[in-house]
Amino acid sequence: MEREPGGSLFFRGLQNRSHEEMKLRKRKSALYLSPEKSSERRGGEESQQQVGLELVAEVFLIWIPRLAQALLSAIADLRLYSLMKQLENQQVAKWVFFCQLCSWFTWYCCTRTLTNTMETVLTIIALFYYPLEGSKSMNGVKYSFLVALAFIIRPTAVIPWIPLLFRHFWQEQRKLDLILHQFLPVGFVTLSWSLIIDRMFFGQWTLVQYNFLKFNVLQNLGTFYGSHSWHWYFSQGFPVVLGTHLPFFIHGCFLAPQRYRILLVTVLWTLLVYSMLSHKEFRFIYPVLPFCMVFCGYSLNHLKTWKKPALGFLFLSNMLLALYTGLVHQRGTLDVMTHIQELSYNNPHKSAASVFVMMPCHSTPFYSHVHYPLPMRFLQCPPDLTGKSHYLDEADIFYLNPLNWLYKEFPSNSTMPTHLIIFSVLEEEINAFLISRNYERTAVFFHTHLPEGRTGSHIYVYEQKLKGKLNRR
Repeated sequence: MEREPGGSLFFRGLQNRSHEEMKLRKRKSALYLSPEKSSERRGGEESQQQVGLELVAEVFLIWIPRLAQALLSAIADLRLYSLMKQLENQQVAKWVFFCQLCSWFTWYCCTRTLTNTMETVLTIIALFYYPLEGSKSMNGVKYSFLVALAFIIRPTAVIPWIPLLFRHFWQEQRKLDLILHQFLPVGFVTLSWSLIIDRMFFGQWTLVQYNFLKFNVLQNLGTFYGSHSWHWYFSQGFPVVLGTHLPFFIHGCFLAPQRYRILLVTVLWTLLVYSMLSHKEFRFIYPVLPFCMVFCGYSLNHLKTWKKPALGFLFLSNMLLALYTGLVHQRGTLDVMTHIQELSYNNPHKSAASVFVMMPCHSTPFYSHVHYPLPMRFLQCPPDLTGKSHYLDEADIFYLNPLNWLYKEFPSNSTMPTHLIIFSVLEEEINAFLISRNYERTAVFFHTHLPEGRTGSHIYVYEQKLKGKLNRR
């Protein structure tokens, strides 16, 4: 992988640009002024209060998207409950709702601003309007629009809907009307809307959905970010996502009425299709998890003697896992960005501050959590779009020999970032560089109890100190 000219001058260039071109938002606020001008406005008590208010505003900017996503997920869960109440009765609906709410993976994903989460939300709400036998809320236009919207957001959202759409088409007596007056108009409107929006942002006509298909399926470039064997979803992915719900799901599959067979077919179909793709992740099958909870709810409804122990087992096992994965596991990458944001405000006179994240690419959030014109850089990992053999991205080249890479990338102190962020496993390997360039560890954040590979148990923040002020630990 060839380096861009002047790569070692990255931070110098960013620092120069930060005073002129770097604009994160178009508004008159000290938050988005250059560091020099910000420091002038932050003098005195009034400015300190303003900075405090802006810090509160930044917290809202970080949390509002999560709260909005949580609200949408809650609406979807209520739709699932209402649907089951229509199809069955309040008792069955209650157990389906219980299973959905106490699923550890639901807790893990429902507040995350992932396209998979929005895909799941739209899928559940669309199912509420889908013409299932016994449903009183069926509306062909509404469910078609929601499916089309999910497809625009993430094209793979159509995968679970293929058997459902075919079933609707097969059972519909007026098939031509269904196509001409429902599917085609809805598809045309949503796709046109997507094309216009993409035209505005890309500056040219772009069919993003085709590019998504080309990248992930036709060229199979998703394997660049990891690959698994064909059976991974059946042997690991699906059992892990279901967790302790798995035996109840299997039990419910034998008990549920025949009209729910289409939901089971949808689950199996989705797992089979995703199994054909080399790159696999747990979150990809999140949209079919609510379908599985229908069968889990049926299982609980039919339990008599062991119902209370089963409820206790499901609740405790899932809540412990949800709390651990949501509050403890891999939290360091968020905590360290909070530290960097506070660093920007607490040190307003350090106009030359810069940050280099020397971790596997995309390990941490970026400016979504640091709303300040602070020059930052992370190791890049773009996929190879040119077809080169033996392609290595910047992160791979770095990890081949971190110490040698650092000395080449930063030949002098003038090009050095003021702060380095690393995983604990890297510290010993680059210790000679840290000492020679006068870096001192100033913060430590817990990350995980299960370190592996390039990911360590803790995250270290190193700050470059003047030789006279260096306090080596």
